[in-house]
Amino acid sequence: MERMKVSLCGIEIDNPVIPASGTFGFGYEFAELYDIDILGTFSFKGTTKDERFGNPTPRIAECTAGMINSVGLQNPGVERVISEELPKLKKVFGKPVMANISGFSVEDYVYTAERLDSEDQIGWFEVNISCPNVHGGGMSFGTDPKSASQVIGAVKKKVSKPVIAKLSPNVTDITTIASACEDAGADGISLINTLLGMRIDLKTKKPVIANIMGGFSGPAVFPVALRMVWQVAHRVKVPVIGLGGISTAEDVIEMMLAGATAVEVGTANLIDPYACFKIINELPSVMDRYGIGSLSKLKEINA
Repeated sequence: MERMKVSLCGIEIDNPVIPASGTFGFGYEFAELYDIDILGTFSFKGTTKDERFGNPTPRIAECTAGMINSVGLQNPGVERVISEELPKLKKVFGKPVMANISGFSVEDYVYTAERLDSEDQIGWFEVNISCPNVHGGGMSFGTDPKSASQVIGAVKKKVSKPVIAKLSPNVTDITTIASACEDAGADGISLINTLLGMRIDLKTKKPVIANIMGGFSGPAVFPVALRMVWQVAHRVKVPVIGLGGISTAEDVIEMMLAGATAVEVGTANLIDPYACFKIINELPSVMDRYGIGSLSKLKEINA
């Protein structure tokens, strides 16, 4: 449907709905439930240079209006993603896919991006800069403008596909980080990653997550995400992808009114595997209800 199409970093997608990394695997699992070509695209499971088992269990817990997770980037490593995951994906998804990459040093990010860049299935790189910098005292790359720009700049120099910086909300001023990434060559910005949270089990008197703290996501974070998307969209000139607590077609419209070009749906996929399918199918009627002729024109309202 033409009225739902948007352009993301120069690549046209059929609609702005993108399942978020870590909530959609490598796609083919969901293809058993519905035709995933209905999606604009999706961001596949966060991939690192080497295989990772992840953090100790328990590492996922439900809580009021959301969930806490500390999975720890469990993934098979970039070589197996190329040799095993992408061939399986190609059988069920005929569109460019977003490669979410992570690392614990600048060299890690660059290696993973370079290995994936030649894969024709990859349309964009979403660079998760929320990882701890092992050579910088353990502080997250995404909490320091200099470190964030260093990662984005290094990746951008080595790849031919658009580079999107995925930002952490656990900072004082997210617009400063976004600006630094844009200056380093980022073609787009996605936000927000999870907020840092924790819960304690009253029966055991211990944190519900083995890692004590984890990423808090779900409907409860939507107002925070919306505010940050608004701030960043009015600070940078590159496209912004809004994510954080989106679970309905109305949320998609609201996020785009805040300045997002596209959106990512995360926790909702874990609650209902048909979440994105339902949102896409409901979008036209919601657009009609609010007198919206074309999604690509929404950003112009707040230009």
